[in-house]
Amino acid sequence: MEAKHEKYHRLIEYCRSIPATPTAVVHPCDRSSLEGAVEAAKIGLIAPVLVGPKARIEELARTAGIDIAPYPMIDVPYSEAAAIAAVQLVREGKVEALMKGSLHTDELMAAVVRRDSGLRTSRRVSHCFVMDVPGHAEALIITDAAVNIAPTLEEKADILQNAIDLAHALHVTEVRVAILSAMETVNPKVPSTVEAAALCKMVDRKQITGAVVDGPLALDNAINLEAARIKQIASPVAGRANVLLVPDLEAGNMLAKSLSFLAGADAAGIVLGARVPIILTSRADSILTRLASCAVAALVAKARRDNAKAVG
Repeated sequence: MEAKHEKYHRLIEYCRSIPATPTAVVHPCDRSSLEGAVEAAKIGLIAPVLVGPKARIEELARTAGIDIAPYPMIDVPYSEAAAIAAVQLVREGKVEALMKGSLHTDELMAAVVRRDSGLRTSRRVSHCFVMDVPGHAEALIITDAAVNIAPTLEEKADILQNAIDLAHALHVTEVRVAILSAMETVNPKVPSTVEAAALCKMVDRKQITGAVVDGPLALDNAINLEAARIKQIASPVAGRANVLLVPDLEAGNMLAKSLSFLAGADAAGIVLGARVPIILTSRADSILTRLASCAVAALVAKARRDNAKAVG
């Protein structure tokens, strides 16, 4: 296992050298979410504030043998209230990240995107998987496979910029984005190819910055140099992409789960575009994946602090 996910281990090890990120853990009422948060705290990735029904969390910790004594807790009666309380902690400047516990993603995101009391910015909220694929040299960022169902061109521009910013926070030296479709030529009958071409022109015009972007590209010629050579695609991205922008949520979800269940990949999940990074985990996630998600959020939070200092 150590060798299998060496990219995650490197990421986690690096994050142990930076201060722990104050993080509201929202409704950690099952073993995996509570254990993941405590493990991340033990190795210095996050400084958790547990937000949820106090008696229930304490009983869970007791029966599971998890020591939660070192961590502050905010007692709220149910999951929706926990999401609202966690968002308020961000607005008060007390935490710099949110971590999903055992509540539904929709409940957490509803509190995040509320117009009056949420954590909206001018940027569209979107999700990224940072995938550690065995045998693949670099981590792959896949977006958006969890939040935006059928994004418009305008929304895709934000999704793309969020992913580029994430890659920079993760210290990717050259960000190479492939805008995926079923083919690598523009076909008016396939809207995702037309939108891919438009996004590339937006990059040319500096409406989207920070990466080398190409598309449309099919998956094979996005990540395999030989496939790109056979198709005679001359591009700095083709065959070498480290960020994959998918046409819609269905395509992204199938791609990410194919890599997980057929190629043995792990998928750390994070939501971007809100005031703070949001760690989205699945009940099926291993402890390593949960730790990697916390490490990704820690680097995003650090990048935001550094940017704020630079602007200030």
